[in-house]
Amino acid sequence: MAKRDFRVDINGLRGWAVISVVLFHFLPHTVPGGFAGVDVFFVISGFLMTGIILSGMENKNFSLLRFYMSRANRIIPALSVLCLFMLAFGYLYLYGPEFKLLGKHIVGSAGFFSNILFWKESGYFDTSSHDKWLLHTWSLSVEWQFYLLYPLMLLALSRLLFLQRIKAILVAGTLVGFLFSCFAANNWPEASYYLLPTRAWEMLLGGVAYAYPLRASNVTRTVLESVGLTLIAMSYFLINSTVPWPGYHAVVPTLGAYLVILANRQDSRITNNRFLQFVGKRSYSIYLWHWPIVVFGFHFGYDNWWLPGIPLSLLLGWLSYKYVESINFRNYETFHRAFLSKPVFLAVIPGCLAFAIYISNGLEARFPKLFNDLHHMASLTSPYRSDCHISSYRAPEESCEYFSDNVTWATLGDSHTIELAYELAIQLREKGQGLKHFSFSGCPPSFELESDSSECAAWYDDSFQYIANDPDIRNVVVGHRWSFAFWGDNIETYPELPSQDVSASVTVMVQSMDKLIFALAEKKERVFVLLPMPELGVSVQNLINDALDTDLPLELIRGTSLDYYRKRNSLILNHFDAVNYPENVYLIEPEKLFCDSEYCYAVQESKPLYYDDDHPSLAAAEILSREILKH
Repeated sequence: MAKRDFRVDINGLRGWAVISVVLFHFLPHTVPGGFAGVDVFFVISGFLMTGIILSGMENKNFSLLRFYMSRANRIIPALSVLCLFMLAFGYLYLYGPEFKLLGKHIVGSAGFFSNILFWKESGYFDTSSHDKWLLHTWSLSVEWQFYLLYPLMLLALSRLLFLQRIKAILVAGTLVGFLFSCFAANNWPEASYYLLPTRAWEMLLGGVAYAYPLRASNVTRTVLESVGLTLIAMSYFLINSTVPWPGYHAVVPTLGAYLVILANRQDSRITNNRFLQFVGKRSYSIYLWHWPIVVFGFHFGYDNWWLPGIPLSLLLGWLSYKYVESINFRNYETFHRAFLSKPVFLAVIPGCLAFAIYISNGLEARFPKLFNDLHHMASLTSPYRSDCHISSYRAPEESCEYFSDNVTWATLGDSHTIELAYELAIQLREKGQGLKHFSFSGCPPSFELESDSSECAAWYDDSFQYIANDPDIRNVVVGHRWSFAFWGDNIETYPELPSQDVSASVTVMVQSMDKLIFALAEKKERVFVLLPMPELGVSVQNLINDALDTDLPLELIRGTSLDYYRKRNSLILNHFDAVNYPENVYLIEPEKLFCDSEYCYAVQESKPLYYDDDHPSLAAAEILSREILKH
């Protein structure tokens, strides 16, 4: 847009949006819905881009190449400088697997498809978001994909329709996109969050604001702005990350941004003040730098990191704006020259370097062989995990069978049984026996819980009936992350214990577990119950890194104390010890396999026993399987 068209209200709205995102990432409990600031950015972007395209089409001087080059000049240089900085940082401070992951994400960020990478990595087995230094670039990739397709769509429509019809199509596209987003957020939550088809409507809504501007009195515009800002504020404080996003809740911040843009108040003190104008102009650079700073604090375990982190984000954002983002690069008139331009060159350099780092496994030759081997082994999981492990209802008949039609074994539980099922099936194959795998992500013991109508409970009962009624299945292994099912995760409080109040729901789950074990014991030859795996408090990868940093032996690495393990799991351990189960029920005790008199280990005999902080690795699953087959 021309300088005379600069909208101070939109610039101030940018300031509010980036403040909400920064606060959400540094202090998530203070602004639980601050992530909705990104949705506000999308609406703003759609408004500005539609203005450039439609005004150019009306004046018959729109240039597709000029549009693309202006977007590249705006976005790429600052992003490339951040990527180059992260490469240098990674070389100095990140180990092979971490550096490899960073290289992968820089390739995606420089190529503007990082949103697809993060979608593919998302879900139950996702690497922690605080291990992903460029996670925030997903939104830049979504915007860039929109920038590529949107003008092409409008240009194609302009050959067939008058401008007013195109504007009406924007309204229809916004409504259809919103309805699709609502459907997708509940059915494909990870894809919905990261991908363009469910985000495009937010940018189209901004386009509608440009296509149908409002001519109204100052009083009306003041009311619209107040309502819009109130909706945005409500989304920041009343919505949280448990809400499917961007579903119908996303209409709150996006409609708020739409109303503020429509109000067009250039004299508003809420948006047009010195601080917000300063932050708004630098919002892109602040957004770029703040997330790596957040991850830095988590990576090195700094307490109260927000105190220096927020000012540092503002400082680096200001420096990036002044010395990088404000540089005016030339707009080329031919696509051939554009491909040789400085912004393209700036994107290619970090992309190529990052790709080289990715294919070299994060330059792992910098480190000892055993160290690299431990990380490699810790990254291995069952090759059938994605096909055989479920997170929504699947009929028991469709469950996976491993390696033999002579299915005499079954595993039943949550994700802690996935690798166990695979390794046990490998050992059973030598005996000419097969195994059927039943596992449901995060599904607690839910046998015959009439008060529970969830997919998990339905799957649990149906799976039991299938196993019980199959006469060929004579042996069943049951496993859960028991204390997680009762009280949730331990990561945030470790090494302190989370609350362990024995509520009515915990009692019901314990009773359900006993009913299941007794019912299986009545119908099957043998029932094996896997007692809790020790939880580490941090990932095994971090413990391997710490061992190298402190020159400790890599062959045997401590995980957690035996005392912590027993206290964390006291309810379930004491319960199993007290109940008189039938003689054909065997308790498999990881404590006896992976702990000594003081510690439970993360690495034993040069093999990692986990692939994160609590799930048993393939190596641990092999040991557990051998223990099972001794009986």
